[in-house]
Amino acid sequence: MSLIRRGDVFDPFSLDLWDPFSFGSGSGSIFPRTGSETASFAGARIDWKETPEAHVFKADVPGLKKEEVKVEIEDGNVLQISGERSREHEEKSDTWHRVERSSGKFLRRFRLPDNAKTEQIKAAMENGVLTVTVPKEEAKKTDVKPVQITG
Repeated sequence: MSLIRRGDVFDPFSLDLWDPFSFGSGSGSIFPRTGSETASFAGARIDWKETPEAHVFKADVPGLKKEEVKVEIEDGNVLQISGERSREHEEKSDTWHRVERSSGKFLRRFRLPDNAKTEQIKAAMENGVLTVTVPKEEAKKTDVKPVQITG
């Protein structure tokens, strides 16, 4: 298992560190293959911040409709964000001079910490940004119980 380090910060919750479903046919890629091409849109940029109340994920998904994006919880604590941007329909009379906008599938997974309330997740899209808010449980105060010392 190879670890990916971003700016010398190890992220123990990102599942981008390994390839659980063998996308890429042993190529070592974490990106799914679609037909014979690797999805160029696969690396959807996602920020994850933690506030006192929640874990907040923001994903750049420009040009996608909310119906083209899925937010799911797998195995109780894995947040999965996926979607697909279709290639533009090509007419026989069209002449393409440049194709820079990416198309394809993307899939990102994040293992949520134990304090995540997965049953209360909310997702919203505005101006090409998907915001997923995962509320956190309040920190449990530990009870201090004195122990009698004998002897």
